[in-house]
Amino acid sequence: MKKSLLLIPLIIISCKKDPVVADTSNKDSLAVTPQTDSTSIADSVALKKKDSLINNAPATKEVLRKGVMRNIKDDQIIRTADAEQLPFTLGEEFTKEGQVLVLKITNYNKPAIKAKISTKNKDFNIRINQIKMPNGEFDGPFSQEMTHEVKGKGEVWLMIGQNNMASGNTTGNFTVSVE
Repeated sequence: MKKSLLLIPLIIISCKKDPVVADTSNKDSLAVTPQTDSTSIADSVALKKKDSLINNAPATKEVLRKGVMRNIKDDQIIRTADAEQLPFTLGEEFTKEGQVLVLKITNYNKPAIKAKISTKNKDFNIRINQIKMPNGEFDGPFSQEMTHEVKGKGEVWLMIGQNNMASGNTTGNFTVSVE
């Protein structure tokens, strides 16, 4: 029984088909050989399966959940993004009351910024509290949507948190879209 278990991997490896390699020694280096439709369809299906495996991997899900360029210090979540990536939408979650998201957008050189907070929770008490300009000036508070003139070029900060003048749930998932 043990011997047969050891033979299974050898049988699988020996049955694996290698792709056919055409001899191109007498052809021009720029010659292109046409590919059959069945091969391209099989390749695209294999690629989709591979993408599905990567996107559903536990490590990928953890990166998507925690985010890239994300730091947490006390009740402050700091996310950093480059202005070259604009427009973008990022997902975030407040897990306890009193949390604040500071979205730092580096290398910002446009004359205005537009941001919008979206959430599925109708009772979510969240807004854009302040914006910090590249020249150090602050402005705010705003609502869940804002368009603001940006003075100077450099790093722009968006501070997002609860509205102290309103009531509602302060924990949950939301997205921030920036243009």
